[in-house]
Amino acid sequence: MSKVFVIDSEKRPSDPIHPAQARQLLRNKKAAVFRRFPFTIILKESPPDSSVLFLRLKIDPGAKYTGIALVNDSTGDVVFAAQLKHRGFVIRDALTSRRQLRRSRRNRKTRYRKPRFLNRTRPEGWLAPSLQSRVENIKTWVNKLRKFAPINAISQELVRFDIQLMRNPDIQGKEYQQGTLAGYETREYLLEKWNRQCAYCGIKDVPLQIEHIHPKAKGGSNSITNLTLSCCKCNTKKGTKDVKDFLKKDPLRLEKILKQAKRPLADTAAVNTTRFALLEIFKATGLPVETGSGGLTKFNRNQQNLEKQHWIDAACVSKSTPILNIKGVKPLLITANGHGTRQSCRTDKYGFPSRYVPRFKFVKGFQTGDIIKAIVTSGKKVGEYVGRVAVRTTGSFNILTKNGLVQGISHKYCTPIHKKDGYSYAA
Repeated sequence: MSKVFVIDSEKRPSDPIHPAQARQLLRNKKAAVFRRFPFTIILKESPPDSSVLFLRLKIDPGAKYTGIALVNDSTGDVVFAAQLKHRGFVIRDALTSRRQLRRSRRNRKTRYRKPRFLNRTRPEGWLAPSLQSRVENIKTWVNKLRKFAPINAISQELVRFDIQLMRNPDIQGKEYQQGTLAGYETREYLLEKWNRQCAYCGIKDVPLQIEHIHPKAKGGSNSITNLTLSCCKCNTKKGTKDVKDFLKKDPLRLEKILKQAKRPLADTAAVNTTRFALLEIFKATGLPVETGSGGLTKFNRNQQNLEKQHWIDAACVSKSTPILNIKGVKPLLITANGHGTRQSCRTDKYGFPSRYVPRFKFVKGFQTGDIIKAIVTSGKKVGEYVGRVAVRTTGSFNILTKNGLVQGISHKYCTPIHKKDGYSYAA
């Protein structure tokens, strides 16, 4: 079961506790709520110095979602789990829109910001804003969790596929690639590369076999660029024929397969760019950092018969993974929303001013993005509402709840639960 974070009166992290213990401490007024997401309590009196059980922070970075888990290496308990949804695609679309608007304004010779002199140089380690956003999201949560939990090590899924091992199985010893993990890296890479379907007939959702495009019997190699996936029927039918002979009646498919086979491994390296940027951030914490590949993550998960979820993948990252206890764990679902916009004016689809952004961010002590609780006692909207608030200068707010948008709630009924931090949360 997910546990509750505890910090002492000097804000030092202590051992996470069972929710029942947290309720008892709050009921007896020995602790107070320090933070709602993730739920953390602060002790009013620090207990005598006692040993703390350290935890390992495990992270599985992804394009849309990142899995986060805190694992006790000695017991295998998953103390905390979260799924972080990134906003990289939102940033990409916003930048694309801005670029198109500027281009249209230049064409019709209306007002726009001219390029500044030599402002297009990129510093070393530069990442596209959509990728940098993902890195900053994960960095933020690593720093947060280090404040609330006693973390003494970090594990990260560094690469989706261990390309060096696929190219040279002996790079770290034969036991690693040719033991119980044999074929996992290669199969996962091929499934991704060939869209989990037979290269020759396109059939999906059937058992697929690894097949040599140019057969070994005619000098074909075991290189990853000479391997593809095929169904049992096509593999048997092709036999030891060369692919050009096998598909001579289907030149379009032959051309597609040969082109796909030559796709360089650099494509995968590009996908992994942010992971290496993250590795440098983790090393800067001073904690020992352990890395693993996606193939190893899947191997660990399959060995324990666990379902595929982002936070479970995170708990299975790297070779230090113990036998996991995930009973009762409910991940915290985190969505990155950003901190609003610096635009003084929003534009319509033609690039003309449409609506000016309010200058004052706070209204009656509330800010758009705060999570609040509103108990309405009179009027047409009597009830209790919890959700993200959008403030209005009139003091009549809109609340986005899990059941939909509720409009026109007076600030007098509202109580803050969690101040805006750029993220929204769900259990």
